[in-house]
Amino acid sequence: MIIRYLANLPRSVKGTIMLAADACLLPLALWTAIGLRLDLWGFPQLHAPWVYLLTSLTAIPIFIRLGLYRAVVRFMEERALLMIAVGVTLSIALLVGVLTLLQLAPIPRGALAIYWAISVLYICASRFLARAILRHAPGRSHVPRRVIVYGAGSAGRQLAMALRAGAQYHPIAFIDDAERLTGLEILGVKVYRSDSLPYLIERYNVEQVLLAIPSANRGRRNEIIRDLETLQVEVRVVPGMDDLVGGEIQLSDVREVSIDELLGRGTVPPDQRLLEADIRGKAVMVTGAGGSIGSELCRQILLQQPRILVLYEQSEFALYSIDQELQKLALLRRPDVRIISVLGSVGNEARLTDIMKRYEIEAVYHAAAYKHVPLVEFNITEGVLNNTFGTLAAVNAALAADVSSFVLISTDKAVRPTNVMGASKRCAEMILQAHAAASQGKTRFCMVRFGNVLGSSGSVVPLFRRQIMDGGPVTVTHPDITRYFMTIPEAAQLVIQAGAMGRGGEVFVLDMGEPMKIVDLARRMIHLSGFSVRDSSNPGGDIEIRFTGLRAAEKLYEELLIGDNTTGTAHPKIMMANEHFFPLAELNSLLDTLRRACESGDHAGIIECLCRCVSGFDFNGEIRDHLCTTKGQPTVSRYNVGSSNVIPVAAISDRLSRRS
Repeated sequence: MIIRYLANLPRSVKGTIMLAADACLLPLALWTAIGLRLDLWGFPQLHAPWVYLLTSLTAIPIFIRLGLYRAVVRFMEERALLMIAVGVTLSIALLVGVLTLLQLAPIPRGALAIYWAISVLYICASRFLARAILRHAPGRSHVPRRVIVYGAGSAGRQLAMALRAGAQYHPIAFIDDAERLTGLEILGVKVYRSDSLPYLIERYNVEQVLLAIPSANRGRRNEIIRDLETLQVEVRVVPGMDDLVGGEIQLSDVREVSIDELLGRGTVPPDQRLLEADIRGKAVMVTGAGGSIGSELCRQILLQQPRILVLYEQSEFALYSIDQELQKLALLRRPDVRIISVLGSVGNEARLTDIMKRYEIEAVYHAAAYKHVPLVEFNITEGVLNNTFGTLAAVNAALAADVSSFVLISTDKAVRPTNVMGASKRCAEMILQAHAAASQGKTRFCMVRFGNVLGSSGSVVPLFRRQIMDGGPVTVTHPDITRYFMTIPEAAQLVIQAGAMGRGGEVFVLDMGEPMKIVDLARRMIHLSGFSVRDSSNPGGDIEIRFTGLRAAEKLYEELLIGDNTTGTAHPKIMMANEHFFPLAELNSLLDTLRRACESGDHAGIIECLCRCVSGFDFNGEIRDHLCTTKGQPTVSRYNVGSSNVIPVAAISDRLSRRS
């Protein structure tokens, strides 16, 4: 009860208590020092009793001036020892001066040295005793989480000190593979080998493992994370100590395992020459600048010091958000870069042309697209108008404005597509291929095709994290569904480098590594969050993985190539595909037909035209557009995106057979 009462006292009262304690301890220290030096333990010794009070009268003002009573005892560290030593030294000098001024008997020099040591000892001991009591005072707001710090190096030691100063975590052990550290105690915490982790987690009911190994390479970090996954303990990664000391990151920013650590894939350092080739000192434009890929492209481009960076985006909020972020980044890193934000749709060819001419754009990165497969299936016309004809408008604008380089951001869903989104993106690719082959103007056209990027809007990773935080279930469409994955920063860097290698009409394909089963990714995230998977083999598990069935026009697996005709490039992560396309005149005829179908709302005509344009387009479902009409009553979609009328695919097949 007394400890709890003292812990809850106002800070000013606690400071007064410390001052009173010092006022009592300093005379006691002087009496002890003289007794040890002269073996005089009676009272008085050499001086009258009031002389001993001079120690407090001279020292307390100095301690106040040095801020010893403003320090928070619970979080006091080694710097306080230095301040106490300085304060005691100054107080002794002042005491000697006062005794001389009053013409009193001097204190022996040996006794003064002993007095200095005992005073420092008494005052430091009182502070650290109070700190120990306050840190373990009952009735605190919450119980600290028991954690293991993986890494007993400099970062791990500093982290443990910071954690013990706070109330959120309680480090109970270090883990380190260095033999020279095994068995040692650092800051009162013992160091164990990594093979002791299972025992420690069970013995001490550990809730988290904090990785404090900022100097470890990516491969080693991924290996450790894979080993920790089997222990089903929550794993978090702490920032490097340079960031902590610099004030860029707080201890509260202990983060979850990042996306690239989940993937466990290695990356190739970017080629700086390729990154700068089409950007440094030039006017660059990014369409779809507020999207997941577009915004990361803008960040990467800004760091390469363009002369002008134009952000073109139709969403006001998305444009505002990326503009604010880039303005702050430019102020810190690239204050000489001019950032221009433009509201507009890529379907507005006249506006695109005027903007490109106005700012003398030299390189365009076309990232504007509708990419969510189910949504495009229910909004076919808008998907085609934006993805296909928006690209056509951007290409025409680039030609009119004499843009030097034009890079289209494409997708693996354009390969043998089973949905309108993929087919519309393949049409966009063919537009660039046809114009490049026609050699109109000086613009170099190329496109970069890659798979899913983790962390983008609609990505499974943030969805899974929310579902895990809610206690599950984690929803996966199919147990066998696989996807290629890449992080957004890596994809953006490779896009820029591929664009610099383009000479005209190339379809660049990024090396996405090996495809991953979505269910395996879900399991990893559940385990690394400290939970177990509930299934038939483990009915008592924490979180269930529930399979919901494939969504509209969704494929079990994606491909990056239509055929096998590929060649390598100078970059180990970038390949080049040779894909079939229509000559420009023939393609324009097909696009005219497609545009008329869009303008008239002829959804069957749109699908028919896409089937004629896109090689391997396997439209094996029903037309689900909200405005699609047939004879009879409306049919409610089984995909719960909304209700719409449907046209059976058989009707399309009949139309195709009749026209052929």
